[in-house]
Amino acid sequence: MPVMELSPSELKMGLRTGRITVAVYGIGHVGASILAAWLLAGARGIGVDKDEGKVGALNKGESPVNEPCLSEIFGKAKLEGRLYATSDGKEASAKSDVKIIAVPSMMADGKPDLSAISSVAESIASGLKRGDLVILESSVPPGTTRYLLKPILEEKSGLSLGEFGLAYSPERISEGRALRDIVESYPKIIGGVDERSGEIASILYSVISKRGVIRVSNELVAEFEKLAEGVYRDVNIALANELAILCRKLGIDYEEVAKAANSQPYSNLHKPGTGVGGLCIPIYPKFLIWKAKSVGFELNLTSTARGINEFMPKEVAELVREGVSRLGLKNPKIAILGLSFRGDIGDPRLSPTYELVKELLSMGFENLVVQDPFISEDEKLSSMGVRLVNDMEEILGADVVVISTDHSIYKMSVSELFSMSEKIRLIVDGRDLMEVDRIPAGRAYVGVGRPWRFR
Repeated sequence: MPVMELSPSELKMGLRTGRITVAVYGIGHVGASILAAWLLAGARGIGVDKDEGKVGALNKGESPVNEPCLSEIFGKAKLEGRLYATSDGKEASAKSDVKIIAVPSMMADGKPDLSAISSVAESIASGLKRGDLVILESSVPPGTTRYLLKPILEEKSGLSLGEFGLAYSPERISEGRALRDIVESYPKIIGGVDERSGEIASILYSVISKRGVIRVSNELVAEFEKLAEGVYRDVNIALANELAILCRKLGIDYEEVAKAANSQPYSNLHKPGTGVGGLCIPIYPKFLIWKAKSVGFELNLTSTARGINEFMPKEVAELVREGVSRLGLKNPKIAILGLSFRGDIGDPRLSPTYELVKELLSMGFENLVVQDPFISEDEKLSSMGVRLVNDMEEILGADVVVISTDHSIYKMSVSELFSMSEKIRLIVDGRDLMEVDRIPAGRAYVGVGRPWRFR
């Protein structure tokens, strides 16, 4: 019986016993983790992706992405005959009861680029059956589910909403702990385009999420909620960056200020840094800024915060230039530590390190190397003529070391890093990550929110 026609008890039992099949469109870090969560709950799963490498990995019971626990879950489900992958979206739609869209949404030329969602919607519609449920999990501007996805599904399938279900449920994960976030960390937000869709999606996800479900009044609320989470982070990181710069200019340590301020329960000063990367926080404010303009409203605070965070790579590059000038270094070799947009993962998408490299190159610093223990190759750096290395030994010939990513491996004392090589003259701590202790003679240290220290 179609999922939209099942009772709550039948839905839960059907999921747990593998009578419900879910197809996940897009099996990157987000989609693969969503698929694993449904498999863990007992469902049959179909992974759908245009990347044949990811499809091949999943068909061997292997994870197409580096996320904890996924390979074990996929391997077990494959042995039990509950999992396969395909690049044929129509076939997956025809063979599944629930279809989940987890492909990226981006900005292009100042507007949201939802082309991947539109393409997937067409393939789903071509196999959509009466009583199926479609759930969008990609982060999108408010109105996307109702005004983009719904018309495509209806027009291409010949069905009307009510004959199939449609809901929005934002993914709420961080790389490196994605499955845990889905299953254990946070409640699942559900908004249906109609009442029945919201009800069915909520019942199904109540089996998957140990933290339960928060069902909001409609999908517009759920779409907005997801973006609001990211804007909150972006605005507060911008505040941290602005206060950190002022602290440095006043000769005081932002980290000391933040620690004292955050002892008060209503204060939660964030960490400053080289910038904000990844496909989430830098994109979500722009979705809302664009949407606000469409109704004649300006999100001034959100826009200002985004501008501050986009300025930070230039701020760090200026610290490098100032330090090089103060120390009288000629044609220095500069080692940038970290390409990943966040610590202890191997994902460079929209990393502020790229902008930092561009700024340094524009200033005439051509002898650059980037070190990251989690990434071995990068076409974007190669196109700029900059080497990427894994081994920390490669930085020992550098005159200047710049910390751009907060990898755990970089968390050490200033004296410890200086002791690694007599050649290192300047440390620019773009994450205020290091313990500031003794500065050897003839060397210097500065952090984004920390004053200059010379010996």
